[in-house]
Amino acid sequence: MAAAGAGPEVRCVGFVGAGRMAEAIAQALIRAGKVEAQHVLASAPSDRNLCHFRALGCRTTHSNQEVLRSCSLVFLATKPHVLPAVLAEVAPVVTSQHILVSVVAGVTLSTLQELLPPVARVLRVSPNLPCLVQEGAMVMARGRHAGRNDAELLQTLLEACGQCEEVPEAQVDIHTGLSGSGVAFVCAFSEALAEGAIKMGMPSGLAHRIAAQTLLGTAKMLLQKGQHPALLRTDVCTPGGTTIYGLHALEQGGLRAAAMSAVEAATCRAKELSRKSLVDCTLPPAWGSLRGYDWSGSPHQWELPSPPQAGVSMVMDHCKGDMASEGLSTGNAGQVPHMAGQLGEGMRRAPGMRSACGPF
Repeated sequence: MAAAGAGPEVRCVGFVGAGRMAEAIAQALIRAGKVEAQHVLASAPSDRNLCHFRALGCRTTHSNQEVLRSCSLVFLATKPHVLPAVLAEVAPVVTSQHILVSVVAGVTLSTLQELLPPVARVLRVSPNLPCLVQEGAMVMARGRHAGRNDAELLQTLLEACGQCEEVPEAQVDIHTGLSGSGVAFVCAFSEALAEGAIKMGMPSGLAHRIAAQTLLGTAKMLLQKGQHPALLRTDVCTPGGTTIYGLHALEQGGLRAAAMSAVEAATCRAKELSRKSLVDCTLPPAWGSLRGYDWSGSPHQWELPSPPQAGVSMVMDHCKGDMASEGLSTGNAGQVPHMAGQLGEGMRRAPGMRSACGPF
């Protein structure tokens, strides 16, 4: 699994974070023979998700740094609000030989590069849910130190999960609106097709199976023939036939405009969340509070004990508003990160520094 000029052969693939998407990527790589299970190493703070990796035959650990020390290609797959502390934890062991691949939603390359050593070779991948069945539609963007060979190596690996294309980072949020959210849009359309058949008397189970297969078959024809959808639509649409009557009804219902507006709305929301997803890493001198955004996009502030216990890695659970040890190794519930050590000099900036995701 080597690419010319891309550094040493990738003998071990690592995962920092062991959630659903990380498991899907690991499973696809193993099933496609891209990497052997014993050469996959995943880390997480608890065994809750690591057990799924062990079931695949992978190695696991509670140490994020161990993953970096053992693997030259590492997927960063934590939750967005956990990532800053995780990157600070692993930064001391990142070298120019590592290829770091972020699948964390909403975290830009500039943020990743800010929180990692200057030599870090970083790529950003935007997957979607069908990666779980090896039919994903993914895009990736390169950081400033990631070369073409790094991108080609990653594409070769991710072929196991579906289709992966390189794009400018500005198009990643558009991909989220089109393909990430698009899965739900397609499901809504499939459901509506089936309900139309149910209304006309077809049994529900049969209607949903036929609707799904119709979408699958149509998608395969579009991909295999490389045709514009309008050409395939014209092939089906005969003068005075059933299809043109149905298409007229769809036009009257505004399907085309509604679908375009849905992608636009989802893309705009993705851009908004990209600005708000990370915790503001500014810490006041007295360790009085940690500021950030909750998942509704509202500013939030948490009071921190002073001084924090050295060596403890903790973050705030934004969704619940309480303390949780997510994505960080050696964490203890009820305590906060030792920012002066764990977050380190790589995270500390001048007073008043804001995260790259936007002002508080």
